[in-house]
Amino acid sequence: MKKLLPYLFILLVVGVFFWQFLLKGLLPIPSDTIIGLYQPFRDLYAKDYPNGIPFKNFLITDPVRQQYPWKNLAVTEEKQVRLPLWNPYNFAGTPLLANFQSGVFYPLNLLFLALPFSLAWSLIVFLQPLLAGLFLYCYLSNLKLNKLSSLLGAVTFSFCGFSIAWMEWGTIVSTALWLPLILLAIDKIFETSKSKLIWYIILAFSLVSSFFAGHLQTFFYLAAVTFLYLFVRWLQTGEKIKFLAQFAALFILCLIIVSPQLLPALKFISLSARNVDLVGYTQAGWFIPWQNLIQFIAPDFFGNPATLNYYGIWNYGEFIGYVGIVPLIMAFYALFYKKDKNVLFFGCAFFLSLFFALPDIVAKIPFKLNIPFLSTAQPTRLLFVTDFSLSILAAFGLDLFINSKNKKSILTILSFFALIFAGLWSFVIFFHKQILTTENLLVAKQNLILPTGIFIIAAVIIIVLIFNSGKKLSKLLVGLLLLITVFDLFRFGWKFEPFTKKEYLYPSTTITTFLQNQKGQFRIMATDPGILPPNFSVMYSIQTLDGYDPLYLQRYGELMVASGRSMPDISTPFGFNRIITPEDALSRTTDLLGVKYVLTLTEMKNSKLKQVFTDGNLRVYENTMVFPRAFFVNTTFIANSKQEAINAIFDLNFPLNKRAVVENVSNSKLFKSNWDLGQADIQSYTSDKITISINNPGEGFLVLTDSYYPTWQAKIDGKQTQIYLTDFNFRGIITPKGKHTIEFYDTLF
Repeated sequence: MKKLLPYLFILLVVGVFFWQFLLKGLLPIPSDTIIGLYQPFRDLYAKDYPNGIPFKNFLITDPVRQQYPWKNLAVTEEKQVRLPLWNPYNFAGTPLLANFQSGVFYPLNLLFLALPFSLAWSLIVFLQPLLAGLFLYCYLSNLKLNKLSSLLGAVTFSFCGFSIAWMEWGTIVSTALWLPLILLAIDKIFETSKSKLIWYIILAFSLVSSFFAGHLQTFFYLAAVTFLYLFVRWLQTGEKIKFLAQFAALFILCLIIVSPQLLPALKFISLSARNVDLVGYTQAGWFIPWQNLIQFIAPDFFGNPATLNYYGIWNYGEFIGYVGIVPLIMAFYALFYKKDKNVLFFGCAFFLSLFFALPDIVAKIPFKLNIPFLSTAQPTRLLFVTDFSLSILAAFGLDLFINSKNKKSILTILSFFALIFAGLWSFVIFFHKQILTTENLLVAKQNLILPTGIFIIAAVIIIVLIFNSGKKLSKLLVGLLLLITVFDLFRFGWKFEPFTKKEYLYPSTTITTFLQNQKGQFRIMATDPGILPPNFSVMYSIQTLDGYDPLYLQRYGELMVASGRSMPDISTPFGFNRIITPEDALSRTTDLLGVKYVLTLTEMKNSKLKQVFTDGNLRVYENTMVFPRAFFVNTTFIANSKQEAINAIFDLNFPLNKRAVVENVSNSKLFKSNWDLGQADIQSYTSDKITISINNPGEGFLVLTDSYYPTWQAKIDGKQTQIYLTDFNFRGIITPKGKHTIEFYDTLF
């Protein structure tokens, strides 16, 4: 039973953190931002909250604007025994599996198949700190550390700044949590002569699970730590070639297993605007600002978004690496006084990860050289490695302190931190005038009090431990340090994380119901980013022009930026920064894209727009000039470049409903000067297959205004036919005379 106590303690700690979920049924999802920030959901509570219902943390809207809708769509497809390849609801159609963050193959997705979606999602979030803590405890225990020391490391990793900042995303921490189990498996393989196969299986499963969890950048850092750790362990055990051969075979096997995710993702990345539509590395906040290192001591020195008083640079969540006062003291104690190969490794990992996350000259090199992948990866996420390393170092530090005969050496570390706190207090009392406003000064002072108090209490306990020789009292005081850490991290975590009511999660409104009840295939758009924001439409099975994804097709981005500029200008930068929200309802591309309904907060006076519905402050207009989603054209124009194609799209003498511009034509002889006009009716429309019946008196050219993508194929009466890149971003095929059935279908590769 004693062996189980540490694991039960970790379970208890995580359970206490999630008490609102376990006891009150509140979900660890920022759904309060849905009904607090956006229409038409705000109108549901307008009677009692005319200024909008209160929400806890405006910073973490991404989980409800990205990860939750994508996962929901993926699971819905899987339940219908369809591979979730395509998202038809955003960007006029976009890859789903290949966007990576949908996490289609993550093993814990099994929860979604057995439980209601919101409950399964909440359990995924709950399991993140639980598994992270359990795995790290097992790893540290295998290194023969004291149980209390191992628990300190486990709790620290579970609720460190990185884990708290990204917990409700459901992907980033899910990727990171497998690292301690990976390192444990590597150690076991080198240590044991028996049961190696089991640990090879655990290693492979952990790597694959981390990859499938849904965040490529975090996995890249995890893989880097894994390979370096493996190489160091290999050197330490005598450089036996057989181990390298075995690990190489295992990694090749892992690559084969993850290829259904990796290959589509690489294809999508190559066709995306990832390299041309990101905030540059020279912008404030791309690296961790030097002054934000203060947040390792006082996490809310610059305020907190949850209390609406953050006055620091850009994004609080990107810069927060807080691990707690006690763990930080113990980590530095290990760094300076523990002579150990593991301390050396994780000490180097700590310094290197932090070094490359800060705006120093060396850290900027990958961005200046525009190195693929690295140049588009924001280095602040290296805090994963920083916090993980600090968690392990904290465990080593406490273990050293417990077992050391000369505990007085820690007084040097305490003095160092005492000077830091004294310096911070001196700054806010005497030297702030040229830097902080009166309001910001008050925030800094208030948020410095608790860390200072925790440091003083912890320092007193440590000093007592130095001069105490009783074993029982020592255990009690070390346990107290652990509980202080739990309190410290919980106070920090609870302040940031929202727990919300289930009814706030994408509620039905009269507007969404009206749109869902309209027949046929059409798209909608909003004239304001605060109306049904990008990706929300996925939850209501409504197709839109907008979308929010670090990966979106460059062709679509170019079409949208030209539409926004009202000219055939597709030059970079686009200025979208991952979020496309077209707002010009009068653009001719809006008609081409099949936008039938326009949502707006203001009156629109135009002959082609007819108001058809209203609720509260929101109005719905019908576009009477909308094109069908599939239609025939009289003529086709073959473009030799995308600039020539976009020029044609914006030529007012080029009628888009009668003429199409076609690219990727290898045999121009197939194209007639005039095509016959027939009828096209969409018979069925699912995410991976579109069936269209046609009837044409002669040969025709059919346009389908869904985004062109190379994995999509087409058949006419079961026979393969070529899809041409049409009207800059869409699909077109040559059709024969007569009645036929056309199928557009998506494939994995």
